[in-house]
Amino acid sequence: MDTDDLGLFGPGSVTWRVHAEPVLIVAGLRSLYFQALHPRAMAGVAQNSSYRTDAWGRLARTATYVATTVYGTTAEAEAAGRRLRTLHARMRATDPSSGEEFRIDEPELLRWVHVTEVESFVSTARRAGLALTDAEVDAYYTEQRRAAALVGLDPAEVPGTAAEVADYYRRIRPDLRMTKEAAETALFLTAPPIPWKLSLPARLGLHLGPPRWAYLGIAGTALALLPAWARRLYGGLGLPTTALSADLSVRALRLALAALPRRYREGPIQQAAKDRAARLTAAA
Repeated sequence: MDTDDLGLFGPGSVTWRVHAEPVLIVAGLRSLYFQALHPRAMAGVAQNSSYRTDAWGRLARTATYVATTVYGTTAEAEAAGRRLRTLHARMRATDPSSGEEFRIDEPELLRWVHVTEVESFVSTARRAGLALTDAEVDAYYTEQRRAAALVGLDPAEVPGTAAEVADYYRRIRPDLRMTKEAAETALFLTAPPIPWKLSLPARLGLHLGPPRWAYLGIAGTALALLPAWARRLYGGLGLPTTALSADLSVRALRLALAALPRRYREGPIQQAAKDRAARLTAAA
């Protein structure tokens, strides 16, 4: 394995700029709220995932996968993609409306998850204050077609610009709706079990201690960052003031996270990638 390989993207990519933002933790949560509005995709998750019994473990595994595809070597990213494709190929679910059994790696479902994820990443980073031109946003979507290929999608069938993403959302909106499973998932995402290390105040009788309040604030911001039409599916009003409040909150959170030491802002996979890039620059 080439230890100096810069992977699928590299330090000159828009992808590295976007994913260097710790505030993407909010984007990840936003994408989960978004994805739950697709009944078939939601059924696939609900019938195959351990998110209720191992929410934080699943979150950690997802974060590791994304970090590997963004910052790992090409071989590491491709290996992560193979493992995910193998896992998905074994999974089946039953459509709650028709009773039809389906594969969860259907291109339609993979595309929905991919688009909502990458759109959440870049739109959240931008609304939090990361300076990106329209051309750079388009470049990010184009770059992320490489990540789409890892999960088994044909890159040519994945939106590669902001305009194509917007068109995709227009086409798929009639298929989206609030279901019982979506409502249950949204409730779980808003108030999940807190790991024991974070739940000490609750053990002392302070059931809404700082960690819970902090998470509720992040979850509320993530939900408010959804497009107005998606918020309305959740029963919200979709008011412009909601979006403005979300923008202010996510900008404040970005500033707070930027003040943290590097070891808290950057994971080991990202740090290793930056070290590889520095070695290549020094060698050149």
